[in-house]
Amino acid sequence: MFTLACDIGGVVIPSMITNIISYIVTGIKIGVPVLLVVFGMIDLGKAVMQSKEDDIKKAQQTFIKRLLAAALVFFVITVVQFLIRVLDSAADNGESGAVGCLTEMFGQ
Repeated sequence: MFTLACDIGGVVIPSMITNIISYIVTGIKIGVPVLLVVFGMIDLGKAVMQSKEDDIKKAQQTFIKRLLAAALVFFVITVVQFLIRVLDSAADNGESGAVGCLTEMFGQ
């Protein structure tokens, strides 16, 4: 994915670190919705099997809280990516330097 190390403010960041960050961000983008669906199915399935209205309402509230947390995670990632794009478009030197490294790390 990355071939060169990044030089940010005179500090060289190895390409292995940038690869790890990129994989973590991609893992979050894939893992959060999958975990949301799995945990929602488990919680709501348990509540429906018990046939208690209180348990079903609690499971629904838990699912809504998890849904909001997942949306917040995606919102933060989206805001960071937007800011990186803005910085990248404002940079005169294109894809070099700190902005270029961040652009590649966050998968623009």
